[in-house]
Amino acid sequence: MNKVLFIMTLLGLLLPAVLSAQEGYLEVTAPGNRQIQLAIAPPQSLTGAAKPEVAKEIAEVLQFDLTLAGPFAVRAGAINQGTSGIRHGEFDFAVWQAAGAELLIKSGYTLAADSVTVEYRLYDVIKQQELAAKRYTGRLADLRRITHTFADEVLLAITGERGPFSGKIAYVSKVTGNKELSLMDYDGYHVQQLTSNGSINLNPDFSANGRELIYTSFKKGKSDLYRRELFTGSEVRIASYSGTNGFGAWAPDGKRIAISLSKDGNAEIYLLNKDGQQLARLTTNPAIDVSPAWSPDGARLAFVSDRFGSPQVFIMAADGTGVRRLTINGSYNAFPRWSPKGDRISYCRQQEGGFQVHLINPDGSDDQQLTSEGNNEHPRWSPDGRFIVFSSRRNGREALYVMRSDGGGQTRISRGKGEDSHPVWSPRW
Repeated sequence: MNKVLFIMTLLGLLLPAVLSAQEGYLEVTAPGNRQIQLAIAPPQSLTGAAKPEVAKEIAEVLQFDLTLAGPFAVRAGAINQGTSGIRHGEFDFAVWQAAGAELLIKSGYTLAADSVTVEYRLYDVIKQQELAAKRYTGRLADLRRITHTFADEVLLAITGERGPFSGKIAYVSKVTGNKELSLMDYDGYHVQQLTSNGSINLNPDFSANGRELIYTSFKKGKSDLYRRELFTGSEVRIASYSGTNGFGAWAPDGKRIAISLSKDGNAEIYLLNKDGQQLARLTTNPAIDVSPAWSPDGARLAFVSDRFGSPQVFIMAADGTGVRRLTINGSYNAFPRWSPKGDRISYCRQQEGGFQVHLINPDGSDDQQLTSEGNNEHPRWSPDGRFIVFSSRRNGREALYVMRSDGGGQTRISRGKGEDSHPVWSPRW
């Protein structure tokens, strides 16, 4: 993987005349749950002959991302635009106002050999103001990634917080018949197989800087923890204690790893440094303790324990003190993960027909069920906390899905023929 996929040249940030991010465009123009009407004009060739396949890809990516985002009712396609340039003064806002649009995205592209330059502009149709303008240059093969990046900017301009669409998802794929690690764009494109060891590889987790993964592999005959550098592919085994070495989770500081080890008998939670040296044992209990998950400030850990007879989610301080039970409903709760803002914890509860994804506050209040169809596991948050990626067998074969954090917009993103599971969304690249 190239470390730098494309060069970005800034044309402009939010204009001073635009409402500030703190003030909140959505709060002003979209009261309640009403969706903002967003039009995506057909992308245009700025020089040379038009390339319909380029325009089609730009429009499709923008429509997919911004429809999933939730605040927008997205309309893509041509209308009778009159003058139809992409810059302010080159087209008639009245045409788009008459079509019911409140926001408008205009874009144009220029091709040169195997490279492409794309210019995007976001407009407030009602105020006839430009909200954001960006130009990106990169390889033609990077067109989807470039467009995802502008979709991130649209969310920044409208909500004050950048989107996660340019991120990657690491996951476990069985397309080869074995459980190997793969990497893909968040929407399922540009799949890259990371491991080819013909064994079982599980539970990938990104480092805070997004440059490394840890994962558990049985390629040496037992479950050991490995650390892999994404851009070079180099890796090292960092935990090979007797018994199991599983459920590794990077701390937010990028220096520590929480892990479940059974080297001293039953499975307990330990802290290691990034080279696998033991720093501390956090739990001491006859029960099985697994699946540690860090709070975003690194001060607490959620984990799963059957110390009261059935698997439940617990919370403790990062030094192992102050253990308290979080989940009290359901006979089997697993896979906890803290939201990036620290205000919610996702987990899975076993119910009739399989596991379902739930959200709960760290104090145990406001437990909400997000999924209801099929068996759903391994929920992981997007870096901005807007979305959750998870695996589901709702259509017979395990595949990856993404949804908004309120459970809306559940969309399949697996595009291959194999079974996919154990997803994790990358930090911001």
